[in-house]
Amino acid sequence: MRILLIEDDETLGSAVQEHVAAEGHAVDRVVRLTDADASVRTAPYDLILLDLMLPDGRGVEFLQRRRAAGDTTPVIILTARDQISDRIEGLNAGADDYLVKPFDLSELTARIAAVSRRYSGNPNPLVEIGDLEIDLASRAVYRCGRAVDLTAREWAIFEALVQRPGAILSKNKLEDRLYSIVAEI
Repeated sequence: MRILLIEDDETLGSAVQEHVAAEGHAVDRVVRLTDADASVRTAPYDLILLDLMLPDGRGVEFLQRRRAAGDTTPVIILTARDQISDRIEGLNAGADDYLVKPFDLSELTARIAAVSRRYSGNPNPLVEIGDLEIDLASRAVYRCGRAVDLTAREWAIFEALVQRPGAILSKNKLEDRLYSIVAEI
């Protein structure tokens, strides 16, 4: 997946970016909402990780603008704001999940996978296609019970096809998947 991380804290932003990239995702990171606006206009993202308090504004207002414009890209809020009212505001603004800092990076990985499954129309991380068994959460493929090794590039294309069974994916969509992975290698 190609993920946009909007986080101004250098330490946390770097840790999240490195962790999510190590999971095989392409991650673009920005620290300001103006840069986030430019990023979403120029690249297709599969998921946005959004901090609420940024140097040039509130992340919830960015999210409200995106939703008002018809953007359905999944969004997980990452914030230190832990009040119930903050969570309600973020979820009502259109967030798909809300994670309070500090958080465990493994939990973030699980939440990314869960949101991805919901948006792909498959809440089950285990998919069977013919003699293939696919575990989307652990990025594992088995054929007749034997593991199939896939490179990051191969997985990017494979995942795009598995998440949209029967759909025709454009050359541009597949290239976007490949180029976002290549950028991280």
